[in-house]
Amino acid sequence: MLLEREDALARFRAALDAAQRGVPSLLLITGPLGSGRSELLRRLPELAGDDARVLRASAAWRERDYAFGVARQLFDRLPATADGTGHPGCLADAEHSSRPMGIDHHLDTPDPAVSEAVLQAAHALLADAARSRLLLILVDDLQWADAPSLRWLAHLARRLHGLRALLVYTLADGDHRARHPLVREVAGAARAVLRLPPLSRDATRALLTGPHGRPPQDALVRALHDASGGNPLFLTAFRSALGPSPLPNTPELALTVRKLSPPALRDRIAGHLRIQSEPARGVANAVAALGDHSDPALLAQLAGVDEIGFSGARRALVEAGLLARGRDVRFVHGVVRDAADSLLTLSERERSHNAAADLLYRCGRPTEQVAAHLLAVVHPGRPWSETVLRAAALNAQRAGRPADAARYLRRALLHHRTQDDSRARLLMDLATAERALAPDACERHVSQAVALLGTPRDRAVAALHLPPNLLAAPTPSAVELLRRAAAALDGPGGEEEESAGDLALRLEARLRHAGHENPVELAASVARLRGMGPTPPVDTVAERELVSVLLCAGALSGRLGAEEVSRTGNRILEREPATAAHAHTTLPLVMIALFVAESVRGVACWLSSEQRTRRLYSTGADDVLLTAERAFVLMAQGRPAAAREHVERALTREADAWSEPAALLHASVAFELRDQDLSERLLDRTRERRPAGLALTATREILRAGVDTQRGLGREALDGLLACGRRLETAGWCNSALLPWRPYAIGLHQRLGESEAALRLAEEELGWARDWGAPTALGRALRLKGWLLQGDGIDLLREAVAVLRTSPYEVELARTLVVLGRRLRSGSEAEAVLREAARIAATCGVPWLAERAEHGLGSASTPPTAALTPSERRVALLVGRGLTNQAIATELGVSSRAVEKHLTSAYRKLGVSGRRELVNALPAR
Repeated sequence: MLLEREDALARFRAALDAAQRGVPSLLLITGPLGSGRSELLRRLPELAGDDARVLRASAAWRERDYAFGVARQLFDRLPATADGTGHPGCLADAEHSSRPMGIDHHLDTPDPAVSEAVLQAAHALLADAARSRLLLILVDDLQWADAPSLRWLAHLARRLHGLRALLVYTLADGDHRARHPLVREVAGAARAVLRLPPLSRDATRALLTGPHGRPPQDALVRALHDASGGNPLFLTAFRSALGPSPLPNTPELALTVRKLSPPALRDRIAGHLRIQSEPARGVANAVAALGDHSDPALLAQLAGVDEIGFSGARRALVEAGLLARGRDVRFVHGVVRDAADSLLTLSERERSHNAAADLLYRCGRPTEQVAAHLLAVVHPGRPWSETVLRAAALNAQRAGRPADAARYLRRALLHHRTQDDSRARLLMDLATAERALAPDACERHVSQAVALLGTPRDRAVAALHLPPNLLAAPTPSAVELLRRAAAALDGPGGEEEESAGDLALRLEARLRHAGHENPVELAASVARLRGMGPTPPVDTVAERELVSVLLCAGALSGRLGAEEVSRTGNRILEREPATAAHAHTTLPLVMIALFVAESVRGVACWLSSEQRTRRLYSTGADDVLLTAERAFVLMAQGRPAAAREHVERALTREADAWSEPAALLHASVAFELRDQDLSERLLDRTRERRPAGLALTATREILRAGVDTQRGLGREALDGLLACGRRLETAGWCNSALLPWRPYAIGLHQRLGESEAALRLAEEELGWARDWGAPTALGRALRLKGWLLQGDGIDLLREAVAVLRTSPYEVELARTLVVLGRRLRSGSEAEAVLREAARIAATCGVPWLAERAEHGLGSASTPPTAALTPSERRVALLVGRGLTNQAIATELGVSSRAVEKHLTSAYRKLGVSGRRELVNALPAR
């Protein structure tokens, strides 16, 4: 606690030396709460040494009415005479009495006629004690000394001449007792005032250095210094609350420190506030109730003080180190607010928030400020409370804070007593806020709203407050609720409303999408779309919602061609307003259909328009979905590095914000990047969602297969992919452009030596891709089959290159060019193909693919096996003789694991994926 107190210590030593020479003085140490005044005073006797006689006293608030309490503490430390009476001669003369009495009796004498004599006698005692040794008189917390002791201290301060003494007192800044006349008289007699400043950042680092001398982290020092303002008490309390373990250097560290509220520090601040003046406590309670940056006029009204009283109380709290300096009225830290709040009883806290709500409402303050106080009381009991809470919920919903909106609406619902249409509307608003936070609660509140409504139209509107499940597994109760609403709308009296047709279309869209995992329902949806003609109507919101669902069904099942999906999807997008808040609409289904149809130009334009609009009603789910859509567009445009940055950004968001479309699109980027770390993190994130539909389950299986393949678990990865494919085909999802399980399985079959199974899957993939018609899917299927057919597949590889030149996805073109160049092995064509592949891969930011192309260029003029080590070459030759891994291990006298490692290295160097390709790459001899 003596850090950066060198100036105060130097001045104390100078005054001490002067007192030794017979020049007494009085020093005053001041500072706010927690600045270390008492600790510094406690350490001063160590600096004075054994030559000084120390008289110490500590004033206390509870003893402020105990007469001569501080004086008694000082005189108790003086040595008594032989008869135990101190200096009876002086006191007897002072009282004109022949009977000697001790100092204690005179201090207890209430007769004011002897008070001056007592003061003189006490001064004589000190003078007598100072003849032999230097007196060091220390008084802590002068502001709480009792009045008789203060009179004596003032008397002493005026009569220091001739005493070999040094007086050091501490005085708390901002304490209302510091303005007491006697305190001011004593303080005014001080020769020097030692004000303790806050600690610097370097001193903070020294204070936080552990017992073993290990310096703390710079981020921790910065966070603690900023949060405490350099106050030693706050610093030590915050560091103790964080614990001894090292903390990660993250942006959340500063926020964590700002939210700390150590109980010991809170109680210390509360004890300080408890003994302050009533205006100071009232202002502190007002700031705690109204919050930081509040209007001083409102704070004064809530505290019940006038402008002058508010200014004085604020100044006292600032000097005490509880309020920050500057124009804004705010606490230095949240722990001060907690301390002020802890002083209030439940009834006092209720009255405080009620008064704050009334005051803010009368002054026309923002509804969310008023609503914050309504949330803090048990019974608002005001006719306008529900209106304010609903308005605050609307503002929070617009700002993308559904959790706050739901909290306001739950409180409004708690105080709504009638069971009528108004309660139903309140329930629907609450369901809208809860759709991303608590789907089960959303469904429950919609059901309660439907039960309160009388007309089929109103019940249909309420049912549509259930968000579309968007490739997730719908709950049976939600489907039944939609069916009942649709049946009531089609029944007698349901067609009277003008908007019944649009409501019927929207209900049909929800019900049809609920069957997206049923092949019969998918076929019926495609038939419904074809029945709408070559150009389905998409002018109204209801029409676009229905066509979006039907179009997604055609894309999932592959019953529509990519060109038709692209044409219809772009027509929807052209008529859909560009808005960030579309995570709970059917628009993501259109985006997915356009992505698998490889029509990203319209999506890119729509996303660019969205960036220029106001982000009303957007939530965390909207942000994650938009990030996924932008990442997929960047991937299709040949910018995988930028796409990965978007995925990384989305991974920082909470798991509740990840919808099935967002997870699917982010995983598609990971599929193409073949990044094991990214895949594992996506697996961890998507594992947190329960329950999972088919789309999310298949996404996890493909991600897990990629991770298992990188770990050398090829058989486990292939089994998982084949099981995933069977589930997808059973559900009627034949489009592998969305969930590319077949391309992964083809490669694994080949690596495991199962060439026939790989070729069967490749032919199946190529047949589907030709029917689908998207260039990237077709080019990939041609590449896979050409890769499997070895020398006979060069024509297929050339066809794949020709097809992929019409695709926007250049990474797939570069990948195919590498395979073609390696298959050609040498010659001018091979060199030109590989150079183009290296250029495209470098432009797209795919270094591993560019490296493979350049390696192929280097090996075009050398034998393929020249890059192999002698051990790898021996293993490869034994493979060419048809030996199994175990037989090779026996012949070479090594383990099977060593053989597998040599084979894996040989596959990588030669750019092959299995034993058959390895054999073909060996020299003819």
